[in-house]
Amino acid sequence: MTHSVMQLHDIPVPEFLELLESCKGNVYLVTPEGDHLNLKSKLCQLVGLTKLIEGGKIAEAFIVCEDPEDESRLFRFNLFKEEQ
Repeated sequence: MTHSVMQLHDIPVPEFLELLESCKGNVYLVTPEGDHLNLKSKLCQLVGLTKLIEGGKIAEAFIVCEDPEDESRLFRFNLFKEEQ
């Protein structure tokens, strides 16, 4: 099964983490080196997001969602910066 890769830009971290908590499936942060960090894990959130945060926002990241509903919600969040 293939999953689409979504690029996030200028995401507010607290709201993003709250949205991750409500995701049904796994959501992976894909690093430029090709590593996949499961953002449902608090440890991976800490490791992965601290490298990407600039001024309290995620500057740029690539994520992969297992659940199509999660992907849709995160896509809307990426566009509108609030959960719809």
